[in-house]
Amino acid sequence: MTSTILRRNQSLKTILTNPKDSFFKPILKPFKNPQTPCTYFSWTNPKDSFFKTILKPYKNPQTPYTYFPGVLNQIAFSTNSSKFPEYEMPTVTWGVIQGRKEKLVSRVIICDYLKSIGIIPDELEELELPSTVEVMRERVEFLQKIGLTVDDINEYPLILGCSVRKNIIPVLTYLEKIGLQRSKLGEFVKNYPQCLHASVVVELVPVIKFLRGLDVEKQDIGYVLMKYPELLGFKLEGTMSTSVAYLVSIGVNPRDIGPMVTQYPYFLGMRVGTMIKPLVDYLVSLGLPKKILARMLEKRAYLLGYDLEETVKPNVNCLLSFGLRKETLPSVIAQFPQILGLPLKAKLSSQQYFFNLKLKIDPDGFARVIEKMPQIVSLHQHVIMKPVEFLLARGFSTADVAKMIVKCPQLVALQVGLMKNSFYFFKNDMGRPMEELLDFPDYFTYSLESRIKPRYQRLQSKGIRCSLAWFLNCSDQRFEERLYGDYIEPESSGPSFYMGGKLELPGNEIVSEEEDDSDDETLYRRTVSL
Repeated sequence: MTSTILRRNQSLKTILTNPKDSFFKPILKPFKNPQTPCTYFSWTNPKDSFFKTILKPYKNPQTPYTYFPGVLNQIAFSTNSSKFPEYEMPTVTWGVIQGRKEKLVSRVIICDYLKSIGIIPDELEELELPSTVEVMRERVEFLQKIGLTVDDINEYPLILGCSVRKNIIPVLTYLEKIGLQRSKLGEFVKNYPQCLHASVVVELVPVIKFLRGLDVEKQDIGYVLMKYPELLGFKLEGTMSTSVAYLVSIGVNPRDIGPMVTQYPYFLGMRVGTMIKPLVDYLVSLGLPKKILARMLEKRAYLLGYDLEETVKPNVNCLLSFGLRKETLPSVIAQFPQILGLPLKAKLSSQQYFFNLKLKIDPDGFARVIEKMPQIVSLHQHVIMKPVEFLLARGFSTADVAKMIVKCPQLVALQVGLMKNSFYFFKNDMGRPMEELLDFPDYFTYSLESRIKPRYQRLQSKGIRCSLAWFLNCSDQRFEERLYGDYIEPESSGPSFYMGGKLELPGNEIVSEEEDDSDDETLYRRTVSL
């Protein structure tokens, strides 16, 4: 029995060491690789009928291994990066498990490559890297091709863990499909590189459907995401849903949510309890009705971005310190909501000094001017002087001009050309004394062609003599009632502003940098026109 076993073992050794055996001739060829530190042999029975049908010489395009099924597996490791094929090898391959030594060798090679091009790989220690340097080179070159620099990659090195085929290309293809321009994809990834880790179907598509459900126009989706790319990382049932629900609860029209998102998408990421609600409650406590506040937010959603403690409250206290009455604050905020977010103390100080020095208007008069027309805090001083100089040139004294401005601050924002036409009609056609303009400087704010001339001609045909305020400061319907009435009703002062209206200023250079129409406001004027 023992001799039989010895003979079998000796026969087996003879077969393994004798390459001249006819069975091994077709598959066992001399293999010499100076870069191969070890050779592994695995034995199977080539005569087995099962292996005859399925085990054929096989090369896996996703591994650097060559399989000699039934007899030999040879695994080669090399430090020469040029020998690595251009594909990503999975960690576990069929029949072969990548060992710890192979992983360490691959990581060292890849880290050396990254350092050579200026990328710091320190944050990649916990990240599973590809097994070949060619795959990593492909990722870096692809990211550079879409516009990212080495510095951008160093800002978020984890982006190198994204596969070009499995992560980057699907995400960028979808972003381009929903409206992002291909030329801006690099900028988008630079601003929010985490998007490349997202699943298109599970994470990105639901967010886009949510935005469309808010009535964000399809052609505006790309713009919204470029403005606030972090939206793609939000959970639908979290902050976005609660912020929308709260705004609707205070009176914002649901159909206006879409334009609000287009104008200022950042409010979707604001927490209701810590940011939105405290601001709303504070403004309501000042006397601003919720309905008016809701209309303000519909047109100027960016008001939600004003910091309550750092900006809004200090600005309200600043207005009070400059002499504005507390009961006028709701009117001031409704006319010019941006006043809550301006560097107000510096602006008010500068304008108050200018009004006192050039226009001879004292601080109390300046406060009355701001109450009636808060937009003055953002008017350039050389613009203010043009109407003032026109009035001075027509014979009004400095004191008279100061009184006229306190009564009607809108004078300082008028175009001089329109003022000239109105003044000449007043002087030549109407033939009235200058004192009437002192009593009613609002005359200059009415349109000459659409209101002053037609109404004056009607008065002339009726032979009615009345003050400027009586026939100008009323609606068309009230004017008709007055015209056909049997008596002249007592005059009453009309409103000096329109709630929520936008001040029309002459020329593009008048509004300060805070109020300049940006490209965004011009592009989306159809949705957020003021």
